[in-house]
Amino acid sequence: MTLRLKSVLVFVVLFISTVSTTAAKPFDWEPVMAAIIQVESEGDPKAVNGMSCGAMQINPILVKDCNNILKARNSKKRYTLQDRFSVKKSKEMFLLIQEHYNKDNNVEKAIRAWNGGVNYRVKSTNRYYRKVLAAMK
Repeated sequence: MTLRLKSVLVFVVLFISTVSTTAAKPFDWEPVMAAIIQVESEGDPKAVNGMSCGAMQINPILVKDCNNILKARNSKKRYTLQDRFSVKKSKEMFLLIQEHYNKDNNVEKAIRAWNGGVNYRVKSTNRYYRKVLAAMK
């Protein structure tokens, strides 16, 4: 084996090992979702507060936003207002919103936006943010 071929092989092996160890891992939103569920409804999937329903207290505007995101992605999947009472589907909607509006997986942004919408004001979401952080600990 020539020296050049050995050098290429070493480079390939190093490159592959670097890529495999630095590949982006999916972000784990589970602790955040669990804390939001605790703060929003104390875990009650049947909770209703005005127009917000389910364990994560999802309102019709968020369902519509999720469906618009899915439509833009050419997905046939759609959520219904009844899906807000499903913890599984509520979590799917949360993840979809994070994927779309929070590509950098910023936990603070996710919590504040869940309470105040994607154009939230920090001051008006401070109390909620502290409650969710406390529930995460």
